[in-house]
Amino acid sequence: MKHLDIIVKGKVQGVFFRKSTKAVADQLGVKGFVKNEGNGDVFIAAEADTTTMDMFLDWCKEGPEDATVTSIESHEGELKNYRNFEVVKK
Repeated sequence: MKHLDIIVKGKVQGVFFRKSTKAVADQLGVKGFVKNEGNGDVFIAAEADTTTMDMFLDWCKEGPEDATVTSIESHEGELKNYRNFEVVKK
């Protein structure tokens, strides 16, 4: 298992990015959360095995249909052992 903090930049708010991220995370078995940042980015904390995480990251680079992802940053972090995947609202 590994933990990644992922920052997605581009047109990623107001395009159902968080809801779509949760659907994909639930389908793949990724645990963690997704939230909008004040600067227009989307922040994702994700935990999964390496293979699953690679598939999840591939999806994050595209996002949902109306999103335009310009870049993605990911940093490994400490495992938090999340129980599920949640959408965090402000």
